[in-house]
Amino acid sequence: MIRTQILLTEEQAAKLRELARERRASVAELIRGAVDRFLAGESGVPPSARRRRALEAAGRFASGTVDVSARHDEHLERIYRGRDVR
Repeated sequence: MIRTQILLTEEQAAKLRELARERRASVAELIRGAVDRFLAGESGVPPSARRRRALEAAGRFASGTVDVSARHDEHLERIYRGRDVR
């Protein structure tokens, strides 16, 4: 491991210490985990919240295309190639 130094606000440090106590982990472990999630591209939003958001968004937008469920692969191919969907 490589030692590094960061500056946190007092509030950040206090919250990290509290969370570390609750989880019986070190502050360093929490920070390494947060860095791993950030580098992996995770949004930080819990999976249950992401699922709820996705379900809430389903059906909220109209493309005007009526055969998307039957021909989704063709539509996606056109989109990725930069052609019109319709």
